Amino acid sequence: MSDFSEQEKQLKIQKGIRQSEDFLVTWIQDALDNRRSYGKLEESQFRNLLRVADTTESTEVIKNFLRYQVGRDDKWGRGKDSLAEKIITDINTRIKEKAKEIAKTAKSEDINSILLELTRRYLGYGARYLTYKLKGENPN
Repeated sequence: MSDFSEQEKQLKIQKGIRQSEDFLVTWIQDALDNRRSYGKLEESQFRNLLRVADTTESTEVIKNFLRYQVGRDDKWGRGKDSLAEKIITDINTRIKEKAKEIAKTAKSEDINSILLELTRRYLGYGARYLTYKLKGENPN
């Protein structure tokens, strides 16, 4: 494959990712708006999740970290209605479907790297929104 067609493919992937941002923001905000799905989640715990996402090439590692957090404490919620499970479900369904759409449009088979980039953005937007929920929505 020529360098030009590979560059074109990468540009299409980046365009698809940018065009998906509204969905990602809305999905994570919806999850965080349901305060019953998590306990006293702190910014630092969400940032730890973000660090895991930024240092791995695997969404399975991200999901494993979330499950570990649920086992340690109830700050991420408990059971199938927890924030952690909502995030895992979004990664496995909505975000993965977006990744497949982008890959198909770009004629790429690299769904996993697209999924990982979408997941990182989703979590990044979540970290920002959680800060708003904790400090901006009802400041003390």
